Amino acid sequence: MRIVITGGGGFLGFKLAKALLARGELAAADGRASKISRLVLLDGAFPAELPPDPRLEVVTGDVSDAATVARVVTPDTASLFHLAAVVSGAAEADFDLGLRVNFQGTRLLVEQLRGCAAPPRVVFASSVAAFGGELPAVLDDSTLANPQTSYGTQKVIGEYLISDYSRKGFIQGCSLRLPTIVVRPGKPNAAASSFASGILREPLNGVVADCPVAPETGVWLLSPKRVTEAFIHAHELPAAAWGTRRVLNLPGITVSVADMIAAMGRVAGEAVAARVRWTRDERIRAIVRTWPARFETPRAQSLGFKHDPDIETVIRDYIADEGV
Repeated sequence: MRIVITGGGGFLGFKLAKALLARGELAAADGRASKISRLVLLDGAFPAELPPDPRLEVVTGDVSDAATVARVVTPDTASLFHLAAVVSGAAEADFDLGLRVNFQGTRLLVEQLRGCAAPPRVVFASSVAAFGGELPAVLDDSTLANPQTSYGTQKVIGEYLISDYSRKGFIQGCSLRLPTIVVRPGKPNAAASSFASGILREPLNGVVADCPVAPETGVWLLSPKRVTEAFIHAHELPAAAWGTRRVLNLPGITVSVADMIAAMGRVAGEAVAARVRWTRDERIRAIVRTWPARFETPRAQSLGFKHDPDIETVIRDYIADEGV
């Protein structure tokens, strides 16, 4: 079977690609396990070292370019993981760019998928930025989306496209609203949530980190390990498990920024935690304060999705995975 990952050169896309290659098979459109014969990664850039695997194909290009999408999504495509996006801070700063990539790119993809031999399975990476405005103290599966950023709005539009194309029988899709993913390795990006990884990653690597938000700021988070598992688990669920509700809030844990830093101190030492500096950034604060920090996710948990046990485990896993 042929599988496509958009955003395949990014951290999560590349991690997912390696997990799929190791797994070797996925459920096809008919629900039966099928060997992965081709894994196509689409992105604007890729890591320097790609695994030497004959099943792997990389395409450098723009998800909002029709010719590129047509090249990548061929009629024999069985599955698509749509992770490509202009992240929150960048989408807010450049409205047209966010609209082109996050909306038009998704629209091009689902339309191209209509030409596949069988309705492909599609997993769309959405975000808890779908929520905002006046919110209850704890959100649940009945809380309505009300995005207060361009990024959140574009993600919700994508959710509706995935649901409607699934309703019409063109695809078998689902949308996962991701918590903030912590800890991301590498360098900071333009996401407003980038600080949540930075205040752990940089100190653990011996570098001073600036925290733009207040210590009491709550973060709804999930580790890279758990979100990779969630992508694959969502793909493998049968259509009957989703019913008419194809959007899901993933489970996570709520941790304040102060608690994240304290946990790092317990795991790696107080000298490491002391490398965090409190540096206000009103632009980041304005975006982050629109995001919810507490959820109840009974539906996700009933479907078999899992969260991390605690922030200390997340930090220790990062240290082990990255050899810090």
